[in-house]
Amino acid sequence: MSKKAIALKEVEVQALTERMKNSNSFVILDYAGLAVEQITKLRKELFDSGCEMKVIKNNITKRAAQAAGFSELTEALKGPNAVAFGDSDSVAAAKIVYEFAKENKALELKVGVVDGEYMDNDKIQTIATIPSREVLLTMIAAGLLEPIKEVAIALDLHAKNLEEGSPVEEGNSEE
Repeated sequence: MSKKAIALKEVEVQALTERMKNSNSFVILDYAGLAVEQITKLRKELFDSGCEMKVIKNNITKRAAQAAGFSELTEALKGPNAVAFGDSDSVAAAKIVYEFAKENKALELKVGVVDGEYMDNDKIQTIATIPSREVLLTMIAAGLLEPIKEVAIALDLHAKNLEEGSPVEEGNSEE
């Protein structure tokens, strides 16, 4: 291999290493068996969510993963792989790939790194099924508002009973 080719690969490794270190998350996926239209659709879904998918040679990905401190990833780098990076939302890339894989059985979500932590296939799939931040905040708000709503209903019923007169007590009903 020429010195020029080696230097070019070294630049690619350095760029990918920085990308891995600076991304909120990235996942490795096996895209073998997907048609070009399906890959294009997946790339578009990722792009629309602030993510990016790149097909990178396994040797370059292995070297970059080791340099970035994620040597556990190298075991999953067999066959045709792509890397999906998520910059805005830590779990966006994993979620999109996971949902896409449900419809496209040829796609396999392998491993990844979320917020600097290596995650095997099981952990990545667990992370991918967590509701979005907005949904979680809505669920928390609904949980906090439910008791308040119940108290408001009870107070309203009590106020209506007071307006109508004193409530009928058991045992004192007129026949």
